[in-house]
Amino acid sequence: MNAFDELSPSDKMMVDGLYWWGPATLFRCPHDPDPAACEIALVGVPHSAGNGSTEHDQHLGPRAVRNVSALQRRYHAVFDIDPWATCRIHDLGDVPLPELNDNEASVRRITSAFTRIANARARPVSIGGDHAITGAIVRGLATAGRPVGLVHLDAHIDAYDSIPHWMGSRDSAAHWAAYLVREGLVDPARSIQIGMRGNPRNATWLDPSYELGYEVVTMERYRELGAAVCARMIRERVGDGPVYVTFDLDCLDATVAPAVSNLEPAFTGWNVDEAFALVRALRGCDIIGGDVVCLMPTKDSPNQITAMVAAAAAFELVGLIADRLRQTRGR
Repeated sequence: MNAFDELSPSDKMMVDGLYWWGPATLFRCPHDPDPAACEIALVGVPHSAGNGSTEHDQHLGPRAVRNVSALQRRYHAVFDIDPWATCRIHDLGDVPLPELNDNEASVRRITSAFTRIANARARPVSIGGDHAITGAIVRGLATAGRPVGLVHLDAHIDAYDSIPHWMGSRDSAAHWAAYLVREGLVDPARSIQIGMRGNPRNATWLDPSYELGYEVVTMERYRELGAAVCARMIRERVGDGPVYVTFDLDCLDATVAPAVSNLEPAFTGWNVDEAFALVRALRGCDIIGGDVVCLMPTKDSPNQITAMVAAAAAFELVGLIADRLRQTRGR
């Protein structure tokens, strides 16, 4: 028995809520690298070679979220569920990336790691890392015979396959949303990109996504349609098949998440209530996994607000999956 085991249940709950106390695992979950031992796999993906246009600090994201995520080990009030008591949730650690500065080598390693997770039938919630990790993860989780629906919250479409590489990286943060469709891993007819904003570099900035078959809801269109209509659109678009959710922190307003890799301060982004309401629209869907990306810890405020918001976004993904698993057990 250790000193922690000697505490009363109420004292344990108090200490567990101190994000600065104890080992830094995601949401203070047990660390176990075996994906077969859990139902929800929390994974760090410390990758930063896929977005050469910003400082290469996004690989520090998983550690930054681990440092504060215990604060978000909460009961999900909207879903009326305690995910931690409902499911076996483990922190698998970080995907090892010895060729960290080589995007393509790292993408291959990420895909291999998530193929093992998929084979173990665990559902991953990942912390990045730049947005190149999403393509690598979905390559590991999906198969060409059964493509997944994609819900992509972002200020940018990341579908620029007309550009042969992004500052040397080919399967990059700017390409993944295109190559996943072309490889038959994402079904664009069941997918939606939402939150795009900012002054574009040209008048055809959304055309690549339209040509691929995505539904695109810009921030301007979101404001015109309203939150309820957009939430219903997401739910109807994805249907009953498997869905992957990717949450780029730059979909949030710069005042809410200041430490992101590609700030878009010229147009107001979402607050957390707006963004999380869209994520919750997927309640009951077959979420095979999700990620939170593009945290830039070296740009964060002293109170680590962007890392805390990233943890809150990851908690929403955990809540979605835990609620779905609870529902399927009840059948």
